[in-house]
Amino acid sequence: MTIEPQQTVPIQLHQTDDRLVLAAPMPGLEPEDISVIISGDQVTIRGTYRGSRQAQPEVLASEWTMGPYYRELVLPQPVHGALTNATYGNGVLVLSMPKLAPGTQGGYMAFQLETIKDTRGQRIGHTGSDIKPTTTQARRRSQARRQTERQ
Repeated sequence: MTIEPQQTVPIQLHQTDDRLVLAAPMPGLEPEDISVIISGDQVTIRGTYRGSRQAQPEVLASEWTMGPYYRELVLPQPVHGALTNATYGNGVLVLSMPKLAPGTQGGYMAFQLETIKDTRGQRIGHTGSDIKPTTTQARRRSQARRQTERQ
């Protein structure tokens, strides 16, 4: 098996009054293939190798691979890693990271994406309803409670 070199992920970084939003294209992966580490003002993104599918006899040309992806960057200010919202759709990872007050140290947070059914996406720059801090487990409990109430 050939070990593929890591591809550097290009990013776009936007900011609002209260958060930094990072978008990174990582095509061809499943959510479970993506891991994120946030430590204060540093973000590391990794995507595992999914192959080029060049071994299939019917492929006549293949000029891209699906991972491995890697990007490490320093943000303009620390963010709250535990309250970061991560979504992955159409091959693009989006991290919505709440900013910390100046002088506040950010903690360490490492997570791997997982598929959640019935998710609602939002596009970058959308300023609709306020985002309330929650966890994946709390969201699942809330959805289960709503399902039970409907029955």
